[in-house]
Amino acid sequence: MDALARKASSSGSKEITSALTIFGADGLQRLRIDLAYDGTPFAGWARQPGQRTVQGDVEDALMRVARLPAVRLTVAGRTDAGVHAARQVAHVDIPDEVPLGGLARRLNGVLDRAVRILGIGPAPVGFDARFSALSRRYNYRISDAPYGADPLRRHDTLAWPRPLDPAVMRLAALALLGEHDFAAFCRRREGATTVRTLLRLDVRRGPDGVLVADVEADAFCHSMVRALVGALVGVGEGRQPPGWIPQMLARAVRSPGVTVLPAHGLTLVEVRYPPDADLAARAEVTRAVRVSPTLSG
Repeated sequence: MDALARKASSSGSKEITSALTIFGADGLQRLRIDLAYDGTPFAGWARQPGQRTVQGDVEDALMRVARLPAVRLTVAGRTDAGVHAARQVAHVDIPDEVPLGGLARRLNGVLDRAVRILGIGPAPVGFDARFSALSRRYNYRISDAPYGADPLRRHDTLAWPRPLDPAVMRLAALALLGEHDFAAFCRRREGATTVRTLLRLDVRRGPDGVLVADVEADAFCHSMVRALVGALVGVGEGRQPPGWIPQMLARAVRSPGVTVLPAHGLTLVEVRYPPDADLAARAEVTRAVRVSPTLSG
């Protein structure tokens, strides 16, 4: 292990190279990690130089507890700065000889309380936390009460200054369901598609009076959930008519009229996977490039 540690430390910024590279393809076990975190103190999930991130904290804790020179986590959904997770999923490849008994307890013992490991264990054959996923589901919480957000929920609930009509928002959301090019609601990235399949977009007022937008898709592009809910907020407060939503969708161009809501109201609540026997096949399907319905005819 000392030789491996010297090899990793000598590579500087390459220290976080995949365990597959450092340890070779043999003698590895893939672990599934279920975790939750308060995104408030983090600059998002993905490791960034000079920034505190969820990935950085968890990888550092794993290296410390398992005495590994480097590890690399693969995650189901790379949440942005300030976004929370009630049920995030990741995987990691580590040497077979690392004992798994009490690993979750030991990780929670060194991690900041803003991150909790809910479970960790051997992953099924073919499991990939990112590519095997069928869908990701988020909740966005909005309080339109005159006093703002409950102080005990201020870190995961947006205070909105004007009354909102969830019934109108729910009606407008119907136009967004299904497979579309969501370019009007995404930040474009070079070479990346904005075609997604939106499985669910429901807006309800809970018993506490807070509006919860429940959003599920096969995947999301950058800032998509916050833009979708922001557009619905424009309808819900009467600033835009319901027909404005399908108009924006059809234009497939990012509009300044679409408000991207703050990150802190958003929480990843579920990642769904197929049965174990279908994990590898699902990963292959997901890796295929999505083509816009307008381009495919």
